[in-house]
Amino acid sequence: MNDVPGPRTTDLQPHYRAQFGLGGHSVRHLRRILRMYLLRAGLPDLADDAELALTELLTNVVRHVPGRRCGICILLLPGAVRVEVSDSCARLPVRVSGELLAEGGRGLLLVEAVTDRWGVTPHRTGGGKTVWFECAAKPGVA
Repeated sequence: MNDVPGPRTTDLQPHYRAQFGLGGHSVRHLRRILRMYLLRAGLPDLADDAELALTELLTNVVRHVPGRRCGICILLLPGAVRVEVSDSCARLPVRVSGELLAEGGRGLLLVEAVTDRWGVTPHRTGGGKTVWFECAAKPGVA
């Protein structure tokens, strides 16, 4: 199991980075870290949407990346958060219009629905990619 502490109240940095081999409880732990980070950064209104988007990106790692290894980066921006999930699998995610009752295929549609921006950046070496999203506070909320 990965044992990476989340951010401390007195030591909140503008970014959080860690490498993981995803297991059965990893997604839940990473959601908790993201929520703590956003609460301590004064961005609690972003937590639900950012957690949902993170869950979808991590689920893609579990389903499609051999070894289930990834890196995560949480970047605090003025009134916003950017979350990046990097892996070594060169296959890029594809947004599909999944069947209503299908078991998969709707993850990136959810990411698109709950974030302000998202995208995929292939690694220059061709050995992987970074899938990212940004959630911004609504005017007058942050």
